[in-house]
Amino acid sequence: MDFVKESCEDFVTVLASKAPVPGGGGASALVGAIGAALGNMVASLTVGKKKYADVEEHMYWLKEKTDKLQEELLKLVGRDAEVFEPLSRAYGMPKDTEAEKAEKDRVMEAALRDACSVPMEIMHRCCEAIDLHKEFAEKGSALAVSDAGVGVAFCKAALQGASLNVFINTKAMKDKAYADKINREARSLLTKYEKIADEIYNDVFVELIKE
Repeated sequence: MDFVKESCEDFVTVLASKAPVPGGGGASALVGAIGAALGNMVASLTVGKKKYADVEEHMYWLKEKTDKLQEELLKLVGRDAEVFEPLSRAYGMPKDTEAEKAEKDRVMEAALRDACSVPMEIMHRCCEAIDLHKEFAEKGSALAVSDAGVGVAFCKAALQGASLNVFINTKAMKDKAYADKINREARSLLTKYEKIADEIYNDVFVELIKE
């Protein structure tokens, strides 16, 4: 199933079921794409306005970058499902003999690495989107600044959601050195970009509630 081609209703229905995919990783990618799109909407509402003529060229540049991010995040919805299926099968492999245990361990380790790679990519794309939201919030139409705030909140949620899908897979790895490397990278992204996202959101919040 191409999940991003389904209706929102169908996606949510399957997500709520016992079907193995989509799961938290795919949902995070979709939320990230929606968050990026909200920033893109700010740019769309900014270009063509005389008041923002001085930033119009830059807004078109931001839109081009965000278009690419949206496309990549939507592809990652399906990619997350693709890498989970081999892992799901690996969990069911027999382990009655030493040879079977060794083979299961080998297959599991490879599947876990693949299953980690997609949520890590989702995290990186969400970080890029958060950086763009800073510009949408600061330079975009004031009439759409709330959408920049909502968008960055979505991207932060997607970043955090993807990180949990990284950590649950590294936790099962036997190669602890590799797992630690991936965990450090994920924690570094969280430490930096949760703060940036919060700052952008709070700036929007303060702007909207001030008298």
